[in-house]
Amino acid sequence: MSMSNNMTDLKLKSNMTELEQLYEAHSAAIPEVGDVVPGTVIYVGSSSALVDLGPLGTGIVLGKEMKDGLGGGVKLRVGDQVQATLMSFENEDGMIELSIREASYDKSWEDIENKLRGKEVVETKVSDANKGGLMIEVNGIPGFLPVSQLASEHYPRVEDGDKNKILDLLKKLVGETLSVRILDADRESEKLIVSEKAAQSEKEKEFLNLLHVGDTIEGTVSGVVDFGAFVKFALPGEHADKRLEGLVHISELAWQLIDDPREIVKTGDTVSAKIIGIDDNRISLSMKALKADPWEHVGERYKVGDEVPGTVDKMNPFGAFVYLDKDIHGLAHVSEFSDIYPGRKMEEVFEVGKPYTWKILSIEPRTHRLGLLPVKK
Repeated sequence: MSMSNNMTDLKLKSNMTELEQLYEAHSAAIPEVGDVVPGTVIYVGSSSALVDLGPLGTGIVLGKEMKDGLGGGVKLRVGDQVQATLMSFENEDGMIELSIREASYDKSWEDIENKLRGKEVVETKVSDANKGGLMIEVNGIPGFLPVSQLASEHYPRVEDGDKNKILDLLKKLVGETLSVRILDADRESEKLIVSEKAAQSEKEKEFLNLLHVGDTIEGTVSGVVDFGAFVKFALPGEHADKRLEGLVHISELAWQLIDDPREIVKTGDTVSAKIIGIDDNRISLSMKALKADPWEHVGERYKVGDEVPGTVDKMNPFGAFVYLDKDIHGLAHVSEFSDIYPGRKMEEVFEVGKPYTWKILSIEPRTHRLGLLPVKK
C-alpha cells in the first residue's frame, strides 16, 4: 500500500471519528418522551398554548395539560419560562405535544420531598375541614393536617368531646394561612400529611429553655378534657407577651382520686401549678405539687389494725375504693372481700356513697396505698 493511500485512510478514520463524536453530542441533546424540557410560551389560547423549545422547534400544550401549569392556580402568559414534559414527538396533527401540568406536578413533588428531608416550614392555606382535620395544599398538591397536629392555639378543645362542635371550630380555620412542616409525603399514593405543631416546635424550643422543672407558673385553664386540664401561661421576664401551654394530668390535679377533671377546674379558671416535666416541647404541670401531701402524716391518724368508718367511692373488678376522710383513700381488694363474703358479689353487699366499717391491713405513705378489709357486722 502506498504512502498516499495510508494518509487517505487516516483522514477517513479521523473524519469518521469527528462525525461519530458530533452525532453522539447531538444524540445526547435530543430528549426522550417523558423528559422535561425548558421553553418559552409564545402563544396562549383558550384551549392550547405554543411553547418555543429552541433547537427542537415549537411544542403545543393542549387542554387540561395547560391548566394550572405554573402551580398555585397561576395561569400561563406569553413570555413565561416553563418546564414541560415531552408527551409525543409527533401527535396526530404532526406537532410536538407537551404537558406543563405533568412537569409542574413532578416538580411540585420533588420540592415537597426536599422540604420533608430538610424539615422546612412552609405556608399553606386551609381549603376545607372535616371531623378529622383540615384539607390543605402545598405546591398545588392536596394534603391533610390531622387535628392532633394542630398547634395549641388552634386545637379544638371541646369539653364534652362533641364531634359536631369540633367540626364547627375547625371550619373557622378555612381560609386561614398556617405555618406547617411536612410529616409524610408519598408521591406514588399521593399522600401528603403536614403538622402545624411540628412547625412551631423549633420556635418553642427557644422559649422552653427559659423554663425549668420546679418553676411555679400562674395561668388560665384553656381547656378541660377527660385526662386533665390545659393551662396557658406567660413566659417570665422580657418574653411575658409569649404564652405557652402545659397539661395538668388528671392525676396531678389534686391528691384525692378524681373521676372527672371538671370536678376540680373549669375553662377560664386562674390556677397555679408547678412544672414537673419538659419533654419534646410538652410541658407537664402539677397543681397538687403546690399543696401539702396529706399522706405525709397519715400515720398520725391511722394505724394498721384500726377499725375505721369509710365511704365507698367506686367499685371495679379489683375491689372497692373507700375514702376514710376527704384526702385519704384505700382499697378493699376483691380477694379479701371473698374471704369474708364467700360466693357473693361486692355490688350485692356494698353501695357507692354509703359508709361501712373497715379494718386497716396496710399503710404505704410513699405510694399512697392503704389496704382495707370489710368488717362483717
